[in-house]
Parts: sequence; structure tokens; C-alpha cells
Amino acid sequence: MICGQVPRLPRFAWHRGGKAHDITHCDLHLRATIHHCSEPGGVGLCHCLACQTRTGSAFAYLAGYRGAYTVSGTATEYVRTGDAGASFRFRFCPVCGSTVYHTEEGREGSVSIAVGAFADPDFPPPQDSVYDCRRHAWVIMPDGIKVLDRDPE
Repeated sequence: MICGQVPRLPRFAWHRGGKAHDITHCDLHLRATIHHCSEPGGVGLCHCLACQTRTGSAFAYLAGYRGAYTVSGTATEYVRTGDAGASFRFRFCPVCGSTVYHTEEGREGSVSIAVGAFADPDFPPPQDSVYDCRRHAWVIMPDGIKVLDRDPE
């Protein structure tokens, strides 16, 4: 390694198309690893005010997975209550503060991962968009995306 060069450390192991991929989140902050063996069950956007505040952006871009997954390492977490009363447990990098993934109370065996954590510009596009009632007017949804005024619960 050249002096001053930052090594690229795998942040997530993710299986896509039957083969494992190393997904990076924070090159310097290898604190947690998620290993998942399936394609996303859904990819979507959330425009709720809580996601806007949490991400520091106009919306959250998430990939949802069902089935077995493993997490190792350290992540900082916080819990918030959603509009329908369910608890969401968000895990984020304890060094840079980026939200990496979250789980929802009552939906054991599923995890939602922030698409930006994959650092993959070829990641599948969103299929649906929730909380359109909170969407910024300048955000234009692509053709064919399912748009919901609120979360379908």
C-alpha cells in the first residue's frame, strides 16, 4: 500500500445473482457486517419527515430483504415509533453516523438496508414510493413506480 492510500475494506457481503459481492459503506469504518443471501424483496423510496430528518435528504432509498441474515460487529442504534405505532430500530456507523440498516418490530426475519451503503450505481431502481404526501415538489418519480400517499402498513 502506498503511504496515504486508504485500503478498501468490505462493509457488507451481499449475494446477487447467486454469487457473493463485497459491498462497502465506510472505507475506514469497518464496524459491522451484514451477510444476506437473497435478492431484495423490494426497493423503494420513503418521503416521510422522519426519513428526511434521519437521512438529511429529501427521501430515503431502501432495499428490503426477507429471510435469514446475519450481523456482526458494532453499530450504534436508536429506536423511533412510526405513524402506525410500530418501533423501528435504526443502526448506523458509530464513526461517521451514516444509517446503514433498520428493522421493524413485528417483522422478524426482515431487514431494510440503505441503498447508499452498497455503493453500487447499478443497484436496482425503486419499485415504489411511500409518503408521497410529504414528497418535495421538485422530486419527480420515474414512470412505472407505484406511488402511495402514506405507508400501506
